[in-house]
Amino acid sequence: MHIVIIEDDPRIRDFLQRGLAAEGHQVKSFCEGQPALVYLVQAARDSEPAPPPVVILDRLLPDIGGLEICRSLRTAGVTFPILMLTALDSIEDRVSGLEAGADDYLIKPFAFEELLARLSAVSRRHAGHVPSEQRIVRVGDLEFDRDQRRVTRAGRRIELTPKELAILELLMSAPGKLFSRERILASVWGAHEDPLTNIVNVYIRRLRQKLDDEHTKGSLITTQRGFGYRLEAASVTQL
Repeated sequence: MHIVIIEDDPRIRDFLQRGLAAEGHQVKSFCEGQPALVYLVQAARDSEPAPPPVVILDRLLPDIGGLEICRSLRTAGVTFPILMLTALDSIEDRVSGLEAGADDYLIKPFAFEELLARLSAVSRRHAGHVPSEQRIVRVGDLEFDRDQRRVTRAGRRIELTPKELAILELLMSAPGKLFSRERILASVWGAHEDPLTNIVNVYIRRLRQKLDDEHTKGSLITTQRGFGYRLEAASVTQL
């Protein structure tokens, strides 16, 4: 996904840029609205970017506001999906943002996992495709029932804490995909958890101990040192 960030807070902008880049997205960022507006209008006029960018737009900027940027883009015929990111959380603020042309509205502070989900959702809506979520996911002999919040491996029931379950659900959402420590930390504990903590390592170790025993065939969670973790097996099926 091609993502354009317009955010004047350097801490948030850096967090978004690093996190989204770690997810494999192409990211361009701006700290002011005017140069971002010029860039987006020009991008829309050029030979249609492939894929078209998804815009993360802060509502309060030092030069021109997010509402004005939204209106200017829509007036210019720019249809790129826009996710407005702001600390203004009243109903009136949300309505004004959506009426100005934003496709979605996310309140600060936010969970990185929710941000990713909303970016995917607005991108799918613009593409005209919204897939249904699978109720049961299987990775090899590991099965996760989303409705029952129940995990089994080779028929053996596995009791997990809410945090362990959240990590496993994230890993099983994309079998074989490498998830960085920062992504797991932001998804499960929130965007403002100290990135230097080793809590992810601790929980991954506990999760491995619960998932693996002498009756199972190897560990499903593998580590790529310095990069992150992935969950994979020889066969992956969904119902």
